[in-house]
Amino acid sequence: MSNDRLGARHTVHSAIYHHLSPWRDNPMKILFLTHYFPPESNAPASRVHEMTKRWVKDGNEVTVITGVPNCPDGVVHKGYRNRIRRQVEMVDGIRVIRVWTYIAANEGTLRRILNFVSFMLSAVWVGLFLKKHDVLIATSPQFFCGWAGVLLSRLRKMPFILEIRDLWPESIAAVGAMSNGRVIRFLEKLEKRMYAAATHIVTVGEGYKRRIVAKGIDSNKISIITNGVDTEIFYPRNVDENVRKRHNLDHQFVCAYVGTLGMACGLNVVVRAGRILKERGRKEIKLMLIGEGAIRHELESDVRRYNLDNVIFTGRLPRDSIPGYLASVDACLVHLKRTDLFKTVLPSKIFEAAAMERPIVLGVEGDAAELVNDASAGICIEPENAEELVAAVLKLAQDDALRERYGHAGRAYVKRYFDRNTLANNYLDLIHLLLARHSREYAEEFVERARRHIRAYNLGRVQASGAQQEGHDITAVG
Repeated sequence: MSNDRLGARHTVHSAIYHHLSPWRDNPMKILFLTHYFPPESNAPASRVHEMTKRWVKDGNEVTVITGVPNCPDGVVHKGYRNRIRRQVEMVDGIRVIRVWTYIAANEGTLRRILNFVSFMLSAVWVGLFLKKHDVLIATSPQFFCGWAGVLLSRLRKMPFILEIRDLWPESIAAVGAMSNGRVIRFLEKLEKRMYAAATHIVTVGEGYKRRIVAKGIDSNKISIITNGVDTEIFYPRNVDENVRKRHNLDHQFVCAYVGTLGMACGLNVVVRAGRILKERGRKEIKLMLIGEGAIRHELESDVRRYNLDNVIFTGRLPRDSIPGYLASVDACLVHLKRTDLFKTVLPSKIFEAAAMERPIVLGVEGDAAELVNDASAGICIEPENAEELVAAVLKLAQDDALRERYGHAGRAYVKRYFDRNTLANNYLDLIHLLLARHSREYAEEFVERARRHIRAYNLGRVQASGAQQEGHDITAVG
C-alpha cells in the first residue's frame, strides 16, 4: 500500500471514528473469546490484551474467555492450573475467565486440533452462564475459537464480530501441517459457514480481506483494523549491557528474529545463513533467535550438526523483556516461508522493530514488503534465500548511517499509521456503529447523541469564527 492510499484511509477513519463518536459515553459490555492471552507473549495474545485494556480504560466492561497459559511448549505457566472449574482473574481491569482445555504443545496436528476443539466446547459452555453482553468477539487463530463465537452468539442471541488474523485451513496447508484433501475441503466448508454466520468480520489487512471476499463474502461486511504497536512501550533506548554480556555479544553485530519459532516462519534459512557466514570467516556477525516454538529443537540440532557458534537461541523470554532485547541488537529479521498465502500477511514484528528504530531485514513478500519499502524501514529479501539474507545483514553491518536512516523512518511511519491507541479507538467505534445498526433502541440513542454532538460541533465553529448562522439545524443523521 502506498503512502497516499494509507494516508487517505487513515484520514477517513479519523473523520468517521473520532469526530462522529458522540456515543462514546455509552459504555458497552464486550465478551471476547481468544485462545491466547497474557502471560502468553505471542502476537494474538498481545493484540487482544492491548485492545481490551484500552477499551476498559474508555469505560467499557470487557470479559475475556481464554485457556490457561501454555503456549508454545504445552507447559502450564507457574501459578495456573488446567482444571474443569473455571479460574477468574482481573488483568488491567479486564475480567479474564480461564477454562479447561486439552493441553498440547505447538506441534502435532491431531493433538493441536484436540486442544482447539476442547477450547471451543469449554468456551461455549462457560459463556452460556455469563450475564448477557452487548457484543461477542471471537478471534483467530484458532479456527475453532471462531466457531465458539458462532455457537455462543446463536445460543445467546448476541451480535457477533469474527476477527480473522489467520486464514485457516489455508495456513496449515501452506506450511505442510495437513495434506489430507478431504479434511481440508471439509474445513473450508466450515470456514465459509463461519464467515456467513458472523454479523461482521474484522481482519488485519487488505490482503486477508481480498481473500475472504474471493470466498463469496460481501466486502461491506468486512472491516480492517491492522496490527499495531504501543509506542510508549516500544521506543528507542540505550543498549542493555546485561543482555550483550549474557550472550557474549561484545563487539558483535547482531541480527535478531523475535517471535514464535513455528513451522510458518521458515527459519531454516537462519541456519543456512550461519553456515555461509562461517565459511566466509565473518565471526563478528551473530544471528539470534528469540523465542520458543515447534521447530526450535530441529534448528538447534542443525546448529550443533554444523558446529555453528554464530546462531544463538535465547528460549522464551518474558514479554516485558523484549524491548530491552530489541534495543540491544543491531537489526531485526522478520521472515515467513515463501508461499502465496503469506503475501497477504503483515507480521506484528515489523511494527515493534520499527518502533524501536531497529532496521528490518524482511523475508516476506507482498503487502509486508510494500509496507517496509513505503516506510523506508529496511531491506526486503526473497524469503528462504540465505544468500540474500547474508548480503542484507552485511550491508547493514557496514553502514551505520543506513541503519540510522532506516530506524528513524520506520518509527515515524508506525507512529503515524499503526499506533495502538488509534487502532483501539477505531475498533471500539466500529463496534458502536455495528450495534447501532443491529439494535433499534441502540440506534435511536446513537442518532440522538450524534445530533447533539454535531449541533455542539457546529456551534463551536460558529462561535470560534464569529459568524452568525440562523435557522441551521440537524434533523437527520444517516
